[in-house]
Amino acid sequence: MTHYAHNGAIRIAFEDLGGAGGDPLLLVMGLGTSRFWWPDGLVDELVRRGFHVAAYDQRDAGQSSHLPDRSIGPPIKALLRRAAPAYSSEDLTDDAVAVLDALGWERAHLFGHSLGGLVAQRTAIRHPNRALSLTTSSAVPSDAKGLSILRYLRLAPVARFARLHHPETPHGDMALAVAVARLLAAPGQAVDERDVREFVDKEAAHQVSSFRDDKAQARQIGAKWSGGALARIAAPTLVLHGEGDPLLRVAAAHDIAAAVAGARLRTLPGVGHFLTRDAWSTYAGQLRALADRAHEQPSVNSPAAGAP
Repeated sequence: MTHYAHNGAIRIAFEDLGGAGGDPLLLVMGLGTSRFWWPDGLVDELVRRGFHVAAYDQRDAGQSSHLPDRSIGPPIKALLRRAAPAYSSEDLTDDAVAVLDALGWERAHLFGHSLGGLVAQRTAIRHPNRALSLTTSSAVPSDAKGLSILRYLRLAPVARFARLHHPETPHGDMALAVAVARLLAAPGQAVDERDVREFVDKEAAHQVSSFRDDKAQARQIGAKWSGGALARIAAPTLVLHGEGDPLLRVAAAHDIAAAVAGARLRTLPGVGHFLTRDAWSTYAGQLRALADRAHEQPSVNSPAAGAP
């Protein structure tokens, strides 16, 4: 069932995915994608490991508020612009907190993938008292800005994305989802309709279509950050990255882990940018271990945290 949180005039769609009574875990998906792109199998693995899981659509995606169109060019141009085309990265983190408030969660474990990983990093920086732990997956470091982001990005897949054109029909939506998943999969990974059908069917049922609105993607990726550095993250942190990621170089994960004190880095051979089923159990197990570690540490805001 779709619920809505509010950050000012912006309405944020979210969903409780199960595991009530477990450790609160908020999922943040990537650029232009709805919450439906979190695989059911991965969510099931997380629930079995004791998490109460919720996911939301970032603004300009899924069932959340979409801002008025502006002539800002393609996403890559918006990424490199000095000024934000529509809103700030701080706004994106505040959307996540609005969802936590709507769920009644004072604090939660944050798990962000791709652009969602970047938003999760910045949420842990801007709202440290709301993050029990941080897991960032296949994401660039928050400290990277402007042209410096390009050293992590593989441009060939970006160009291929721009050339994807499929009709706005059920068959076209399926073909587009398969094409996107194949571009994001690791070399040699076989991806077909079975890997994306649940996403496509859910989006169709909710009248949502991912990866079609490049103006919305440009607004998301063009959001600028003026908050603190990665070094300010105090929550226990896990950095995940597929060694076969065709979109983002694994150096991005190494740089995040190096910037956050005590962060643990796990790179996975044969895993790409797309969350294929062979990685679900590993990811869920890693998040469980991180949550257990977080429980053993004093809260960053408790008196014990600063005690000698």
